[in-house]
Amino acid sequence: MKDPLAFVEKHGVVLASGRGPVPSVAEEIAGPIRGSWWGHPKGRAIFAALLQIGESEDVLCFGLVDGRLTFVHRRLWPALARLAGELGRERLTAIRQEHTASGAHRNVETRFPKWVPAEVGAAAKRLGLAEARAQLSCLFATDAGTKRARRPGRRTRARPAR
Repeated sequence: MKDPLAFVEKHGVVLASGRGPVPSVAEEIAGPIRGSWWGHPKGRAIFAALLQIGESEDVLCFGLVDGRLTFVHRRLWPALARLAGELGRERLTAIRQEHTASGAHRNVETRFPKWVPAEVGAAAKRLGLAEARAQLSCLFATDAGTKRARRPGRRTRARPAR
């Protein structure tokens, strides 16, 4: 992947890894991955791309799609804020990685709406519900197997325990 930030900007909403209703950074770099991307031959390239995306001020990370790390480009933040009631405020908690003095990483969470800049909040108020839903239509995709609308936070398969 030449430019991970351009990938997020183009798609608007992307997963860090895995499969779902939106593209995945890991699979864009390495193609289909079985198991964890950490052990994949392109794991270092995936890590570097995720780090670059996570450090951008134009991208926020949430547990938005099925509870998995989901990156959202700045252009869609007003739609997220407008649909907070539908999506669930807890799923709109922004997650940033912070490097500690010991060299370890830890997640720093900022609950909705504390991460929302004033200009984004103002844009969200001007945005109609239909327009916001259209901008985030990928989160309301129809499940092909059941032909019913998937709720954005609902998992479609069980995850193994870690």
